[in-house]
Amino acid sequence: MEISLGQWLLILFLVVVPLLYEWSATFKYFCKMGFYNGYILFLAVLVIPVCALRGRNVENMKIIRSMMLHVKYLYGIKIDVRGTENFNIKEPYVVVSNHQSSLDLLGMMEVLPDRCVPIAKKELMYMGTVGLACWLGGIIFINRKKTDDAISVMSEAAHTMLREDVRVWVFPEGTRNHSGSMLPFKRGAFHLAVQAQVPVIPIVMSSYRDFYSKKERRFATGRCTVQVLPPMATRGLSADDVPALTDRVRQAMLVAFEGLSGELGAPQ
Repeated sequence: MEISLGQWLLILFLVVVPLLYEWSATFKYFCKMGFYNGYILFLAVLVIPVCALRGRNVENMKIIRSMMLHVKYLYGIKIDVRGTENFNIKEPYVVVSNHQSSLDLLGMMEVLPDRCVPIAKKELMYMGTVGLACWLGGIIFINRKKTDDAISVMSEAAHTMLREDVRVWVFPEGTRNHSGSMLPFKRGAFHLAVQAQVPVIPIVMSSYRDFYSKKERRFATGRCTVQVLPPMATRGLSADDVPALTDRVRQAMLVAFEGLSGELGAPQ
């Protein structure tokens, strides 16, 4: 039986791709990241009809979280969680966390408290199915390029937190940081906490260097530790206290990050 060009190409593809996946760490990295991003888009398609029954509602984050929890198993990533007892406070609060890559989503979903929504850049809202799922989940979008708009959204978020008993999750570094440490913190999250007079709860995710490096194009199996630190009170503080509060929280998170990463043997 004569084999067509298309069949030869298919055979070549089925032979070469698995070999490249096993032999080339770079090829494996792009395959795994491509699947990760595509799979998130696919999960968003599944979650949208369910969330749409409620409309835009913070309770939809429970559905989104439940759909995401299994993803770590697909990648062989073990996530250890510590300190969840620090969430046992009845009032709203602002969560601040370090930001290393899009894989932070896995750690976030592992510990996301009830009635907690992230604050995200406005561009995310226009990312197709993911943007719609985020909007339905009540995620708060800000335009980081327009300071006045961002301040207005933060002010509204403070009122929403108190009025609707909502928690807010912020990445105060403002962008993904692959350096193995932490960038200086932007103060928006801390102004929000002080304005609402609610605690700040820092969350630290250990370095991914044990299994992931964008610079080295490496993505293997590995472990990550997520630690919830004790709340830091803001009651009685004013806008003048925000710089000191920001520095105090960042220092506590940096110490925890270095300790957790050291336990896993991740290079600093």
